Amino acid sequence: MLAKPFMDEDFLLSNETARKLYHDFAKQMPIIDYHCHLSPQEIHENKTYKTITEVWLYGDHYKWRAMRSNGIEERYITGDASDYDKFLAYAKTLPDAIGNPLYHWSHLELKRYFGIDEVLNEKTAPAIWEKVNAQLNSEGFGARDFIKKSNVEVICTTDDPVDSLEYHIQIAKDESFDVKVLPSFRPDKGLEINRETFLPWIKQLAEISGHPINNYSDFLAALKARVDFFHKVGCRVSDHALDYVPYAEATEEEVSEIFAKALTGEKVSHEEEMKHKTYTLLFLGKLYAEYGWVMQYHMNASRNNNYRMFKQLGPDTGFDSISDTLIALPLTGLLSALDKEDKLPKTILYSLNPSHNHVIGALIGSFQGGGIPGKIQFGSGWWFNDTKLGMIAQMTTLADLGLLGRFVGMLTDSRSFLSYTRHEYFRRILCNLIGEWVENGEYPNDLEEVGRIVQNISYYNARNYFGF
Repeated sequence: MLAKPFMDEDFLLSNETARKLYHDFAKQMPIIDYHCHLSPQEIHENKTYKTITEVWLYGDHYKWRAMRSNGIEERYITGDASDYDKFLAYAKTLPDAIGNPLYHWSHLELKRYFGIDEVLNEKTAPAIWEKVNAQLNSEGFGARDFIKKSNVEVICTTDDPVDSLEYHIQIAKDESFDVKVLPSFRPDKGLEINRETFLPWIKQLAEISGHPINNYSDFLAALKARVDFFHKVGCRVSDHALDYVPYAEATEEEVSEIFAKALTGEKVSHEEEMKHKTYTLLFLGKLYAEYGWVMQYHMNASRNNNYRMFKQLGPDTGFDSISDTLIALPLTGLLSALDKEDKLPKTILYSLNPSHNHVIGALIGSFQGGGIPGKIQFGSGWWFNDTKLGMIAQMTTLADLGLLGRFVGMLTDSRSFLSYTRHEYFRRILCNLIGEWVENGEYPNDLEEVGRIVQNISYYNARNYFGF
């Protein structure tokens, strides 16, 4: 049997039904990127790039991890080496990334945005460097151009409550750019009461909200003011990084005493920290329900594991991993506490630990209802799980235990404007999975019906769920 061509038009589509589903139903659907880390300032300014290294490798800790695993010295990753030498170092690394989604993503990005069909390696790197850079230094290769070429309709960035949202406001006024760029509300620093960032952040929150924060009641009022401001700028999504999920019952009086202690700079106990986090999360959850927002919990990341490199480079530089903290009981506690007051908002749950797939898949069924299709979502394969096997595991678990047809689909979770090919990667995997079920006789061979399901997961479910 002859080998299939490398990444041709039927890449990852191993059966005829999959090919029809992708090419006839999924391929042309617009993208709603409801969680990413793109810079609204760079979108507003339509940032341009001098080299492929700048657009491709700056800030991409996925690629950095691979290069370190290949023995590349740090100066060629985050250091003072030239852009060309950094690109060449990545080109040397890529062939050994067999089976890693980076291999596919990198080649999809070269194909879709720059028309490069050659395989990238040390030998081809010089020519590809010249071809891509020539395009980057011509018209039509700015940040906005990549977004438009990717058929993106909505982008939700990740924003601290103390952010001014000035660039979101300016983008919304710009009639020449019709993509919605909306903020997401991420108040992590207000929950991390024992971190050194807490008191400086409280000061910032007081200044921008116009609410002096002398006690916990003031703190909650300031958060509510920022939720209201974010809502007026178009925000409809919150996000929380819960590296471990808290749940500890407490009264507002108890939490007020804990907060007062923290305002003096005193460390609070772990139990007190859990009470502060729980009460604040529940307060915010009720607010999100009131404003009609979607709440997102990203759980079980183990961050900044390498202390030496954290001190050298800071966070989000490729030294994070998967945590194994338990989520079932505390997560149930949070959702149930909101639900018993009928204040549970639409919610998307992600765990970085794939051993939690069945925990989440089963738990979401306990809180569905209210006439809202897919009210509680099992979020897409995220970070270390947005791989081929990770996506299949997440979708098959959801199908096993819930309704895959109501899934809101893929997000980029990326800082790169070239990352929208991840949606193509996801859609090909989705179509192949459903195609296999059809061709195995596990679902009727009704192309119109399965095509509807594919289009819903690719686009319509997200559009209807978020209501952007």
